[in-house]
Amino acid sequence: MADTASGMGNIMDQKGQGGRPEGAGKGSGGGRGEKAGKGGGERGRKREPLPESALAAAAAALAPDLDAGVAPRADRLIEYLHRLQDAHGALHADHLAALAEALKLARAEVFEVATFYHHFDFVPAGAEAPPALTVRVCDSLGCAMAGGAELAASLASRLGADVRVQRVPCVGRCDSAPVAVVGQQPVLNADADKVVAVVASGERDEALPDAIRFDAYRAAGGYALWDALRSGERDAESIIAALDGAGLRGLGGAGFPAARKWRTVAAQPAPRNMAINIDEGEPGTFKDRHYLATDPHRFIEGMLIAARVVGIAGIWIYIRDEYPALRRLLAEELDRVRAEWPDLPPIELRRGAGAYVCGEESAMIESIEGKRGMPRLRPPYVAEVGLFGRPTLEHNLETLWWVRDIVEKGGDWFASFGRNGRKGLRSFSVSGRVAKPGVVVTDAGITLRQLVDEHCGGMLPGHELYGYFPGGASGGILPASLADVPLDFDTLAPHGCFIGSAAIVVFSQHDQARVLAENAMEFFAHESCGQCTPCRVGTAKAAELMKAPEWNAGLLTELGKTMMDASICGLGQAAPNPMQSVLRFFPHEVAAKQQEKTA
Repeated sequence: MADTASGMGNIMDQKGQGGRPEGAGKGSGGGRGEKAGKGGGERGRKREPLPESALAAAAAALAPDLDAGVAPRADRLIEYLHRLQDAHGALHADHLAALAEALKLARAEVFEVATFYHHFDFVPAGAEAPPALTVRVCDSLGCAMAGGAELAASLASRLGADVRVQRVPCVGRCDSAPVAVVGQQPVLNADADKVVAVVASGERDEALPDAIRFDAYRAAGGYALWDALRSGERDAESIIAALDGAGLRGLGGAGFPAARKWRTVAAQPAPRNMAINIDEGEPGTFKDRHYLATDPHRFIEGMLIAARVVGIAGIWIYIRDEYPALRRLLAEELDRVRAEWPDLPPIELRRGAGAYVCGEESAMIESIEGKRGMPRLRPPYVAEVGLFGRPTLEHNLETLWWVRDIVEKGGDWFASFGRNGRKGLRSFSVSGRVAKPGVVVTDAGITLRQLVDEHCGGMLPGHELYGYFPGGASGGILPASLADVPLDFDTLAPHGCFIGSAAIVVFSQHDQARVLAENAMEFFAHESCGQCTPCRVGTAKAAELMKAPEWNAGLLTELGKTMMDASICGLGQAAPNPMQSVLRFFPHEVAAKQQEKTA
């Protein structure tokens, strides 16, 4: 154990040399390391020495950084918590205390982060750890319609006390509902027998997907544009002009014009950072998983081009914890890219920990900085003051995935697609009661009816279209009578809906819109970060009120308006959408007086 103590001393010494990321500026880590270094929160009552086992656990969590020549840093706290959880099956109180000492942080800072994220299992002193194996069963929209709750109940009775069965929010595989995850092994189109068999087999890890790897991508012309930009054959302004001509907008949900964002961040003082959001937690969304599992280098090339054009000093990629195989794949391919071009800006791959709110750009930035994923008040905007206090270019994976094709083929090529007066291509994640769910890449402005008939094989046998979510759980609900409305940015606003990340969840006459709206509201209540009262209290209160056989339309409408007007971020602002859609388009289900005539 003497070596362990020595190792901890070395860790403390290296942290004291400055754990701030290069180019992070004054705001790096919120000054947490320096502040805690004055005593690490030890003033007051004298604490008992931590056991050697706890010191050893913390040292092991930090060891990979030291082995790579990287001084442990406070902004990497969530990475260290993952290592502790992976190694010990939970986060034990004394392990967290040892980690806090090693990082020179107050224990409260480590504990508040460890207890914020759903994928961390905090075990207080003297408490019993959860079973070694957890089976997670998705109960969000698509899986709920496919019997996810019933599957979870069946597994709980069949697997016994040695296996923990949890009902969890969307795991990003809505096209294969219902889904269970045994350890980190997804079971698609699951039933109880299939899941029990996987548990018995000992399979716990998802296999890597059959993606296009670096050599194959390069041989097919990949990175030619990147090489041309590096050599000066292509200039930055011509690339931005191509994106502008294509009308490319952010495809994570907000729809901000990509070219304008690049110009805005490029005009800010250096150093500038870049943050990429692959934390697609919106129920019904799985397009980023599709692109990363099939053609990851098209995204990576777009990322490198954006970094070069905008003048980025460092890149952080934030990927959801539910995609472990994709995280391994991306890590391998990034290593290959670094080997090919050693002069790239630093690229860090960060692992989410189960927090839907981190899909919001500033909450993701807080998480990357090693904090709770709580959205920031704006202004200032992240393009001005973002990651580690520096101007930050934030993008969704799919937006960058299109960069190469648009620049090589021209903005006019991308803009030539589209229907009903809209321009461009959209990637629709289609799930629910359709014959062929999956990712559909087709014209912006296509209607739901056209999408289902032309690309999804129609409705499932015995099912007729009753309604659909055009933008995941937060995008609202539309009835079958509005199945001919063009699907694109801005086209759905007159109906109280939006397209967001283009997650289309289709339901039939065998489903109830009110039940699905209740499911969505319970999801938002579960995922609220709790920072602002309108969202924290509003989602919980709405979920409670929506359980009534007859809805109090006046009270729910007033509550929804308060949430929309006063919530800090898009979670609370959009959470009332499904509820209000039911009041507007499906009032007969809740015996509520219809407030507006349907279009």
